[in-house]
Amino acid sequence: MIKNLFKGMVMGVANIIPGVSGGTMAVSMGIYDRLIHCLTHLFKEFKESMKFLIPIFLGIGIALVGLSFIIEPAFEHFPLQTNCLFIGLIVGGLPAAWKKVKGNKIQLSHGLSCLIFFAIVVALAAMGETEGAAADVSFGFWSVIKLFGVGVIASATMVIPGVSGSMMLLLLGYYNPIVSAIKDFVTALATFDMEGILNGCGVLVPAGIGIVVGIFAIAKLIEVIFEKFPLQAYWAIIGLIVASPIAIFLVGEIGLFSVWSVLVSIVTFDIGFIVAVKLGD
Repeated sequence: MIKNLFKGMVMGVANIIPGVSGGTMAVSMGIYDRLIHCLTHLFKEFKESMKFLIPIFLGIGIALVGLSFIIEPAFEHFPLQTNCLFIGLIVGGLPAAWKKVKGNKIQLSHGLSCLIFFAIVVALAAMGETEGAAADVSFGFWSVIKLFGVGVIASATMVIPGVSGSMMLLLLGYYNPIVSAIKDFVTALATFDMEGILNGCGVLVPAGIGIVVGIFAIAKLIEVIFEKFPLQAYWAIIGLIVASPIAIFLVGEIGLFSVWSVLVSIVTFDIGFIVAVKLGD
């Protein structure tokens, strides 16, 4: 349970970083297949599914709340080092994905799957360099509908490897408002600020419902794809993993280079790589 809690925290950290996919992290840590199975068989295998899902989603929640307070200073003061940490986490997932296709003859459909999804991630990152105007999150009927839709889109990052929901939020203009809403809601809870709590609920509840609906809907689709086209699916994941570091450098700020920053970045990359490999065992 503790190990799954940490795996959930890694997914949660990935979910809030533009260009990084929580689904990719799940592949890296060797829990992706089981995650999809538990989501799509929740009611048939309720006890076993909840035993696996509770620590995963608890870890995701802890990471989302904690990172909403530290993400800005980390990227502001240590952009290259922080990005390299996540690149290490992503690249560390390649051995787990490669095991799924190793020993099988490479066909044209496999190569096309890899190339197409590689191109999708890079294209999304290239488009995501400029964020749209900040979205309106004031409480109202259309705002609630939009937040629900945004939640459905964001849920893709938890289920589809290589697709960064946070990067999609950047494109839609909802990334900063939602991260700020999480931070403000937690602060309001800590200070018993009822107005702040209600304002936070007005943003987070419809988005949260959208995330839950999206996760279950997308999980079922993914399960069907993996049943019918497993090798093509894993080659697509490999393409997504290889493209993700490029996406991070396209979307994220790198900062100024120096010998010290490069050396520390090598260390953070190694840490991320080792953590991903160990959690994937």
